[in-house]
Amino acid sequence: MTAGSLSHTADGLRKFRFGASGEGNKHEGGARRFVRLAQTAEDYGYDTFAIPDHLGNQVGPFAALGALSQATSSIRLATSVLANGFRHPAVLAKEATTIDVLSGGRLELGLGAGWLKAEYDAAGLDFGTPGERVRRLDEALTILDGLLRGQSVDFDGEFYTVHGLEGSPRPRQGPRPPIAVGGGGPRILALAAKHADIISIATRTTPDGRLRLSDMTFERTCERVDRVRQAAGERFDEIELNWTIASIVVTEDRVGTAEMALKALADGYPPNVARDVELTVDDLLASPYLAFGTYQEIAEQLRRVRRETSMSYVGIFPMQMDVFAPVIPLLRGE
Repeated sequence: MTAGSLSHTADGLRKFRFGASGEGNKHEGGARRFVRLAQTAEDYGYDTFAIPDHLGNQVGPFAALGALSQATSSIRLATSVLANGFRHPAVLAKEATTIDVLSGGRLELGLGAGWLKAEYDAAGLDFGTPGERVRRLDEALTILDGLLRGQSVDFDGEFYTVHGLEGSPRPRQGPRPPIAVGGGGPRILALAAKHADIISIATRTTPDGRLRLSDMTFERTCERVDRVRQAAGERFDEIELNWTIASIVVTEDRVGTAEMALKALADGYPPNVARDVELTVDDLLASPYLAFGTYQEIAEQLRRVRRETSMSYVGIFPMQMDVFAPVIPLLRGE
């Protein structure tokens, strides 16, 4: 991680960073495709490449990161995000610091409370209530903080017990690799504010897993950032805020594209979005999670989002890595 004044602009804003991500291993050769995607992201100038964590048709994140540590040279390697219930934090710390050493200090460790109950059920793992998952993550992050620093950890909690375990190997980054936590609800954002170096400001989902359209508005995004600010207190300026753009459309007609998007929403597309509010064209154009316009207009939109929310770390979904790439040089160094 770049530290100190080098990570900020002259007016005190955090400099932009850009994160690409891999995708599920849905086709033959998918594991090899992760390597090619990461190398392409590095060539485009993305700052990080993230591996998701699922038990289904998906590569194992740490085996993939091990391969990427040797197949890339400069891009930072991330997990986005690990499901906490899949691994004991003592085991996770060992894997994470090993990757940090192998990559020459390029790991960003993203960890979440877990959200896809079907995977837990299929594997016979205890999913727990939302409150239990948040408390379990709190304990895991406490343990990880010590082990990732190479310290000896003693911990007795509701979910984990660790006695006299020393973190090893020592990571290349000091004092430890950065930890990223994301979410949209008050409890998980407060937990992230307590532990994380990077916080992903995410939209909440409905009980059936659909994204809440209301959470994609600029106003709701600012509310979530304010929750982090209040919970973090004096730590807030040390935290890097991330968000992931859901849809990017390069066009000369921003308004027309937003009007088409509204019509699609009215027709029930995409099906993974819950229309819990009626939005206007202006709402869509202001949303941090939608980027419509020319490359220059998209760059200016991201400047506005950073200026008004403090969010500076831009995440891009795999299928849109190519289309967003020309925006990077427009904002590089800002």
